[in-house]
Amino acid sequence: MKEHYFTCPYCWENISMLIDNSVSKQTYIEDCEVCCNPIQVSVHFSNSELIDFQVDSIEQ
Repeated sequence: MKEHYFTCPYCWENISMLIDNSVSKQTYIEDCEVCCNPIQVSVHFSNSELIDFQVDSIEQ
């Protein structure tokens, strides 16, 4: 597991998330720890190193 900091696309707060580096490509939804809105998270690892990290708001 790796901790990664990013800005929430809703409330613009800097938050952290633990991401599993044992799976090379992942896309999932997790709620912001500050505003509780759902965030779509897409990550890509290569040899356990983070290559790409993207977060997007979800239309409600």
